[in-house]
Amino acid sequence: MAATIVHFELPAADAGRATAFYSGLLGWQFSEAGISDVDYRMVQGEPGGAVYQTDDAARGVTIYFGTDDIDASLAKVRELGGSGDDKAPVAGIGWFARCTDTEGNAFSLFQSDDSVAPPT
Repeated sequence: MAATIVHFELPAADAGRATAFYSGLLGWQFSEAGISDVDYRMVQGEPGGAVYQTDDAARGVTIYFGTDDIDASLAKVRELGGSGDDKAPVAGIGWFARCTDTEGNAFSLFQSDDSVAPPT
């Protein structure tokens, strides 16, 4: 598994307020991701990141670690005592899986694969 952070997500009760904060603090620029029914604002630059509007109690940054083999990485997470959801497609981009380490910290795995079809 690659140990590279490839993406992060910041939940926000007010995405406009959050993007204004990070733009002012870090100089980040944002663009709409174009995902229907989701206010998901992509950070321009590397690593990739986003601020997304949410009404639930989600708090804290979710980090995405890159992997060349998401199935093997998920198996390793589970073997080491963590938990992981089944991989899910991101059409035309790749696969991701939400995971939790042995201490209850959330993170996600990501495998790039532009041949991934939308879910049916």
